Amino acid sequence: MSRLFAVTKSLDEIIDHLQVDVVPPVEVPQETIEAAYGLIVIEKDGLRRLKLLPWGFPRQTSEMRRSGEPHSRIGLVADLTNPLWEQTVIDPRYRCLIPITHFANPDGVKGSKTRTWFSLHRQPLTAWAGFCRNTREFGPVFAGMTGEANEIVRPLNDRMPVLLKADEYQRWLTGGIEEVIKFQFRGPPPSEDFEVLETQDRWQSGIPPGRAIPRRSARSML
Repeated sequence: MSRLFAVTKSLDEIIDHLQVDVVPPVEVPQETIEAAYGLIVIEKDGLRRLKLLPWGFPRQTSEMRRSGEPHSRIGLVADLTNPLWEQTVIDPRYRCLIPITHFANPDGVKGSKTRTWFSLHRQPLTAWAGFCRNTREFGPVFAGMTGEANEIVRPLNDRMPVLLKADEYQRWLTGGIEEVIKFQFRGPPPSEDFEVLETQDRWQSGIPPGRAIPRRSARSML
């Protein structure tokens, strides 16, 4: 998937849906891109706590090190065997729930790509399976796990967020690595569960789904 998601629900709705016990004075971000702040929920000492953290773990390739480039960010966990994730994905204390109502992919030709948003139509607010950790380079950060895309997303991207059902939240937060693997490699959610909002908004416009200018297309009618 691309590196853009949004939550169009209120803070009270997020707290209620994710059964949050500890809430700092935060606002719901209009949208989240890599390096920007997003909401997550962790569980510590039996309490679910809401946090506002930047999206993206530090990443530096050997080529980047040789050329003296600073760390970039990576906000998507696709390969669980990558050394970047091996100490994070196995430990439940690094798990989190990422509140989400929409994720986006760029659509169209290079240089004039627009935003196409995907959301669940029966229950728009859900949780994306995530990881969070304190890092030396950027401090506390989070990332989201991706899996195989379904048919409605695949024309734009072969990956999509691993979305959890409400009765799976606790399993994600406390389960072993076996559960993580099961969640990532289970089949994608059915296409008929999703709504597609194809917009006229340029990819870097910053316009959230609630204020998007729609455009009509065949894929929207699926």
